[in-house]
Amino acid sequence: MLHAVIPAGGSGTRLWPLSRAGNPKFLHPLTGSDRSLLQSTFDRLSELSSPEHRYVVTGTSHAAAVARQLPTLPESNILVEPSPRDSAAAIALAAAVIAEREPQALMGSFAADHLIADVDAFVETVRAAMTMAQDGLLMTIGITPTGADTSYGYLRRGEDMAAGSVLSEFKEKPDHVAAVEYVSSGNYLWNASMFVWRVDVFLAELGRQQPRLLDTVQQLAAAWHTPKRDELMGQLWPTLDKISVDYAVMEDAAAAGKVGVVPGDFGWNDIGDFDTLGSVLPADESGNVIIGKGETESDVVAVDARRNVIVPSSGRLVATVGTDDMIIVDTQDAVMVCPRDRAQEVKGLVDAIKDRGDVSLI
Repeated sequence: MLHAVIPAGGSGTRLWPLSRAGNPKFLHPLTGSDRSLLQSTFDRLSELSSPEHRYVVTGTSHAAAVARQLPTLPESNILVEPSPRDSAAAIALAAAVIAEREPQALMGSFAADHLIADVDAFVETVRAAMTMAQDGLLMTIGITPTGADTSYGYLRRGEDMAAGSVLSEFKEKPDHVAAVEYVSSGNYLWNASMFVWRVDVFLAELGRQQPRLLDTVQQLAAAWHTPKRDELMGQLWPTLDKISVDYAVMEDAAAAGKVGVVPGDFGWNDIGDFDTLGSVLPADESGNVIIGKGETESDVVAVDARRNVIVPSSGRLVATVGTDDMIIVDTQDAVMVCPRDRAQEVKGLVDAIKDRGDVSLI
């Protein structure tokens, strides 16, 4: 049985003003159904793990919403971070808590905000990674590239193995020329930050590279079901470095030949911005994608408008004429409009609003 961990953090600034610090993207139904990204992630893990073996690592302000959205998840399996410390701390804490329960458990980590089209293929890929992880490899799942995308990191495959390969190297997000070279070679996969390993193997590697982090999460895990937990979290958690698990553990482990990779081809998308949503969600006959539309057809009126992404979440009518390839997001307290090809720059809007001191809007 896989112990499946769902890190659920971040505010999704490129999906502002829909996604906010207090109501981030993983809590929204951005899947083409009424299920949130978090609920969809939880659902597709049901073939691999029972609710008792699934965990969510999330922030204090999101814990109640997570519990409401996932009523079958045991309350004790919601691991609450007092403050965000990036993925290394979140994943290490989960591994240490799981190790207290089952010292050689198989653990998987799957982000809360990914879309996956072919769940059966996803499950098959994870099972292949589980088989290799049993032999002591730290496993990652790489996505078979569909193009020379510069918004993802890449994984360079090394020696072939039964179900995958030894991972030769992690690569940072490349420029376009390098991305074309990577994809053309056939030796690279996109880094989706999906991991599978035995917790004892991961914690041993964490101790080799990040001994202070290991000591901290083991102290916290030992006190997790005691009255001392909150006091220790308040003391120890803020002392941890903000660092991703890739940088903290996986890159050096790969250089030492300790990481394997299984390729995945299951319709994966990292929902990072509104343009991506417009590319993967169902569109009308004019190519317009309407997200979170209410119960009536009058929420949006689009005349001579094509390939727009429209989010009518204020309760008002959104009406547009002659707009093509635009993003229009209408919420109760903010309206955001930008061209789809500049969707990545929405984060800059959030920074500008923050600089103005309007923290209530972010």
